Amino acid sequence: MFIGRERELNSLNRLYESDKFEFVVIYGRRRVGKTALINQFIGNKKAIYFMGVESNAKQNLENISKNIFEYEVGIEAETAFLSFQAALEYVFQLAKDKRLILAIDEYPYVARSSKSLASTLQLLIDKYKDNSKLMLILCGSSMSYMEDHVLAYKAPLYGRRTAQMKILPFDFADTCRYFKNCSDEEKALFYGIVGGTPQYLLQMDDKLSIEDNIKNTFLNPTSSLFEEPENLLKQEVREPALYNAIITAIATGASRMAEISTKVGEDTSVCATYLKNLMALGLILKEVPYGEKASRKSLYAIDDNMFRFWYRFVPENNSVIARGASDLAYRRIQPHFSDYMGKVFEEICKQYLWMLLLNGKSPVEFKELGRWWGTDPSTHSQTEIDIMGEQDKDVALFGECRWINENVDVGVLDKLEERSRLFHYHTVYFYLFAKNGFTKGCMEKATKMRNVMLVTYSSILKLLVETEDAEKNKLKRYERALNDSNIK
Repeated sequence: MFIGRERELNSLNRLYESDKFEFVVIYGRRRVGKTALINQFIGNKKAIYFMGVESNAKQNLENISKNIFEYEVGIEAETAFLSFQAALEYVFQLAKDKRLILAIDEYPYVARSSKSLASTLQLLIDKYKDNSKLMLILCGSSMSYMEDHVLAYKAPLYGRRTAQMKILPFDFADTCRYFKNCSDEEKALFYGIVGGTPQYLLQMDDKLSIEDNIKNTFLNPTSSLFEEPENLLKQEVREPALYNAIITAIATGASRMAEISTKVGEDTSVCATYLKNLMALGLILKEVPYGEKASRKSLYAIDDNMFRFWYRFVPENNSVIARGASDLAYRRIQPHFSDYMGKVFEEICKQYLWMLLLNGKSPVEFKELGRWWGTDPSTHSQTEIDIMGEQDKDVALFGECRWINENVDVGVLDKLEERSRLFHYHTVYFYLFAKNGFTKGCMEKATKMRNVMLVTYSSILKLLVETEDAEKNKLKRYERALNDSNIK
């Protein structure tokens, strides 16, 4: 089942349609769906697909040779090219007069086994690019390798690529499309539990309850998700134990550098290095109060929902889970869902605001959205605002998000209005987001103020999914037009 990635497919198809040499770099975290994207793209096109293996150069050369000969003669041949240069030059010759795709998946495995591969590609691209119809795709899961050895200024292939795509987990709208058989609230819960990583979404069964899904995966020692975070760290970093300790510290409440350092028992300079690597992997997010570029108030949070859920609930229940008591473990976890979903709902609300902006329906043309926290000088107490967005020094929006079963009362709007006065914007708009709805008093005050938008979760879901469906239909029309032109 292939879902989403309409924009990426659209971009790849436009590059393919150019009928000239194209070199696309695709990279992103493991499990995020890079290989599925490539296979979907090359589906009905003339293409050679080769996946590198973590072996030596001889093995990888034999494998790519088999893929090339299988494409050329339609059978698996035992013959191998004498070198990567000979193999790749042969492919460039095949693409001299006809469009051909060469996709090298897990490129870092191949490049590490053959140190001269990048220089060889550089040589051949420079030699053939002006008279070639080859579309070369290099794909990799090692984020640091792709950024340092393919995209970086000092890399041999720098300046040769014609496009690059960093593949990210799905947003909430695309995630919803995986779950056709569950309620609207369950869609948010699924997103909160596994995020938007396709491989993790496939572990969920929307014909079962949230409770059963959690028991079958996170609370089941035989499930692939049960050991996924630790296994992924072992694949990506050299010292997974310390990385694991840092993520655990953040998941259990340590958000400032000093707190994290104390919890793991390492100097802040050591923790800073490890946190930087975790941010590069997309697992940890560094936040500063909205509007501040560098701040001693910086906070660290887990930036992937599956990791956040796992580290929040699994380690503390490990002994119970190991004894097969998934019912007991779930009973311990379930009371914390509403609090846990608060941050998830904030992210969903931000995606809603971005969609409003992109559709030309936002009253504030903000450049970014973020959270703000600091000291209220009138009360000398800490306070925060869930969402802020600034158009300029005169216009801004402020948002508050409530994932609670009760209707949101007027007091929430009063507090948001009061906190907005900590800033000095001439024109402000307020967004209140609620899981279910709003009290009569809140709706009456919003009507009087005229600059307040009351948004329920159901309204958010309606806008996000409808917009994504429109994007999907647009791509289908484009693909039909492309196929018609190819037939002619």
